[in-house]
Amino acid sequence: MKPSTRNIAKGVGRQVKGKSKEAAGRLTGNRRLKAKGRLQSEAGRVQRKLGQAERDLDKDLEKETA
Repeated sequence: MKPSTRNIAKGVGRQVKGKSKEAAGRLTGNRRLKAKGRLQSEAGRVQRKLGQAERDLDKDLEKETA
């Protein structure tokens, strides 16, 4: 698996886990859990975007070398 694909997959996973924690925090009234979930979700979003940027860069480099 390419690093870009790995980053996209891990980022999506983090987002899902973060959204779950955020929802659990909201349901239980636990502000700390809600904040941790939001932070984890944002970290996942950044990692996913990084993977997408890596993939786009790889595609551009392949076009230039071909």
